[in-house]
Amino acid sequence: MNVAIILASGTGDRMGKKVPKQFLTVYDKPIIIYTLEGFQHNESIDKIICVCLSGWEQVLKAYCEQFNINKLVDIIPGGKIGQESIYNGLVSAKQHVTDEDLVIIHDGVRPMVNNEVLNNVIEIANEEGNAVTSTRVTDQIQVATTENSSKGYYKRDGLRKVTTPQAYRFKFIMNAYEKALKTGVGFSSSAYANTMLLDQGETLNFAEGSDKNLKLTTVEDLDIFKSLLKTERAEWIKE
Repeated sequence: MNVAIILASGTGDRMGKKVPKQFLTVYDKPIIIYTLEGFQHNESIDKIICVCLSGWEQVLKAYCEQFNINKLVDIIPGGKIGQESIYNGLVSAKQHVTDEDLVIIHDGVRPMVNNEVLNNVIEIANEEGNAVTSTRVTDQIQVATTENSSKGYYKRDGLRKVTTPQAYRFKFIMNAYEKALKTGVGFSSSAYANTMLLDQGETLNFAEGSDKNLKLTTVEDLDIFKSLLKTERAEWIKE
């Protein structure tokens, strides 16, 4: 059993819109639906749980019915921070999985997730117990000595950019969150599942991702997303 937990509980303040960014419409379809369709159409995904911004649950439910997201089994409210939202999703998933099943955690505002990326992360997690989607760093990363200057840089060969989807054996990730709730280690507003696990001393496995799997944070990201949808290489997203 592979159960996806889609996080759609953010307010999207940096987008500068009155409507939360996951509910913005692009070419007559909400962004969150593009994301959900990536999981709906993947044969390895059995069920979907969506962690939703409080007050928008009925809107999301209506959209899912309109666009035939029939793998959706639960819509639950998010927490005050992202880590609380992930934990809420795991609690919901408990009724649908065994300890050895996989949960796949994904940002609701990464609408370009495709079959290749999803299959990669699921395959490695099945083999190793966990996997995080990643891409190689191609830009130069400098160390900020002050706010406006630098005297050092990181060697790119030793760097990876980690995104979502991330896949974990349910027992493994649930135990980690229960530990974090007791100790506070890795449970903060800037943390995520993968950073929490690293803070707890765990080893994570890389799965190959895609630079197209961008997170929609700013208006500029929205422009890039619209352009990608219009390219021939984005045929997978069409019904």
